[in-house]
Amino acid sequence: MRTNRIVVAFVACLVLATWAKARPLQGEPQARARLRENINTLRLLRMTEALDLTEEQAAKLFPAMNRIEKDKADLQRRLGVEIRDLRRALDKSPVQDADVLALVRRVKEIRQSIRQKDEEFESLLEENLTPVQKGRYLVFLVDFARGLGEKLNRARQIRGKISGRS
Repeated sequence: MRTNRIVVAFVACLVLATWAKARPLQGEPQARARLRENINTLRLLRMTEALDLTEEQAAKLFPAMNRIEKDKADLQRRLGVEIRDLRRALDKSPVQDADVLALVRRVKEIRQSIRQKDEEFESLLEENLTPVQKGRYLVFLVDFARGLGEKLNRARQIRGKISGRS
């Protein structure tokens, strides 16, 4: 258990360091991809600990979870491009209804694909977790999101203090 905590703390530091390093390169896709990958790794490690996954469960879940997350990241990138194009189409004068409708349709399709990936992940968990683990997973989701948000806010505050001194 102590080893798990050390590994989790190390990965958390790695995630925060990557985030801080990637911050000035916000638009750089590689930096964002690394950050997303590190957060997913941290999530998997914490999830393993919180749900007390067996090796068999981890062997079934992790490859599928990684694939689903990569697919979702690709969809998110596509969604960003489509939203940017939609903004441009809406800024044109006069606005072309046909162009806007086509972009709206593509945005909705991508959002639906993301929801399907989330449902695929939920089905995967449903098939492979015990009832107790399913309950722990719901609690884990809330705790992980809250904890990650707090850590990122602290890192931003520290970064702001450091930037203010320079």
